[in-house]
Amino acid sequence: MCIRIGSRPSNLALKQVEEVKIKLEENYKILSARYRHLDKFFNNGEVLFDVVRIRTKGDSDKITPISLVENTDFFTDKIESALLNGEIDAAIHSAKDLEESVPNGLVVAGVTKTINAGEAFVSKCNFTLENIPKGSIIGTSSISRKNNLLKYRPDIVVKDIRGNIEERLEQLKNNRYDAVIMAMAALIRLGMNDNNCFYVSEIPRDVMPSHPLQGSLAIEARQDSHEIIELFRIIDGK
Repeated sequence: MCIRIGSRPSNLALKQVEEVKIKLEENYKILSARYRHLDKFFNNGEVLFDVVRIRTKGDSDKITPISLVENTDFFTDKIESALLNGEIDAAIHSAKDLEESVPNGLVVAGVTKTINAGEAFVSKCNFTLENIPKGSIIGTSSISRKNNLLKYRPDIVVKDIRGNIEERLEQLKNNRYDAVIMAMAALIRLGMNDNNCFYVSEIPRDVMPSHPLQGSLAIEARQDSHEIIELFRIIDGK
């Protein structure tokens, strides 16, 4: 039986779906004797996913500053609607994109362990947050990142930036910014943490504490989809 997975269409979101798929297959191989009733979701050890790409408000609106929509459904709205309407069976999100309370009728079936909770400072000229020249323009979309940046380096300029990872790096390449702040986990998932075109350094955690769920993935399901919930519980915390 194929599981219809709702995902945003970006390369990062699709990498996250693949990560969940691999985690399920690895853990199910070990625990399959306890979950024989879930064998129908697998074929020769491979979990059967049909990925449905869904554009959210956040994918269509590349102008609104993230600081105005934090803790809302900006990056999950259309996906959650599709889930509630039965158009998909589960959804995979960056865990920090979820609202504190999911919509009625939905549950979080599992949250994976983060691959890296750190913040990346990405520049073109081997600069780090410590040594980038004063007056440099730093791009970030998060109000907490902005506040922490200015607390540590009040002599720099912080400006909003929007777009997916590739689009933000393109803006850096085109000199709209001198550096940008990104989740280290996003760069790792895309294989961009060791990039010849940019210099990536991790910001010390005491300088920039990250979101508690940064780097983790959340799987959302309908409340009445008991077997789907049980399936993804297998990778909760893993």
